[in-house]
Amino acid sequence: MAEIVMCEPQELYNLLNQSSRNVSRLAEINYLCLMDAREAQDYKTSHIPTARHANVDSEGTFLLPEAVEVDSMHHVVVYDSNTSCLEEKGRAAKCAQVFAKVSLYPVKILKGGFERFSALYTFLRTEKILYTILELDNLKTYPVEIIAGRLYMSDEKQSMDSSILKDLKISAVVCISESDTVESTFTKGNRTILSIPAADTDASDLSASFERICSFIASNFSADSRVLIVSKHGRSRCSAVTIAFLMHHLKYTLEEAWKHMCKCKPNMRPNTGFLKQLSDWELHTTGTRVTDISEPFY
Repeated sequence: MAEIVMCEPQELYNLLNQSSRNVSRLAEINYLCLMDAREAQDYKTSHIPTARHANVDSEGTFLLPEAVEVDSMHHVVVYDSNTSCLEEKGRAAKCAQVFAKVSLYPVKILKGGFERFSALYTFLRTEKILYTILELDNLKTYPVEIIAGRLYMSDEKQSMDSSILKDLKISAVVCISESDTVESTFTKGNRTILSIPAADTDASDLSASFERICSFIASNFSADSRVLIVSKHGRSRCSAVTIAFLMHHLKYTLEEAWKHMCKCKPNMRPNTGFLKQLSDWELHTTGTRVTDISEPFY
């Protein structure tokens, strides 16, 4: 029987917004099984996108969904209205017990249920029940959330979608691109932009901007602003900068920041040059090199 654990809203948000080659991972048949254990009428009124309703039999026992191979799912998440801990024996817990009997991976119960998730992510609610493969392929994905309600990371396409910026209430952007311009800060609309010119090559010196970037993000945090870090594909340059900020702001080692980032965006990957610069940054921020970057993990 699989373990049953709690899942923070941020974790589910990030699961919903993973992509591979600009296609939502929700289109993968064995990626995520998201189950709504509330009453049918509540589900029909509004639910989290791609969630299936968890049906019950005549005795009130939850049933496994048809045409879903639960044992092959990498992620199984169950939610009800507001379950907040494993000790509660509500609908989510009862549903999770059924799924745990067949799942090969931990079954997660969404902490705070639909009520908390929809309060935090009001834009991720829907009445849509059925999706075609094409619709799943083309589902809009949002920037991943690195620090809940504070820091996000994305590719250029997402950063240019005004509805995404509005939904996430982004008011400051760190943009890392291969432009020939010098490092600069300017205002565009109602947002402050820090532009950092840096190519995605091993020879590019991104670390020269770490102090400036960390100061910019920290000052926006102090003003209660939400910050988005952007690079072309959202994998190498922006992840290197984000890791540097986590090390500076949260006093993480490189290993701790790396693991945190892998949870938020598993396919993030700073290039080799940036990794070496992050190792130097660890020495700068902690006074010692704690992380061995020669390990296969990196």
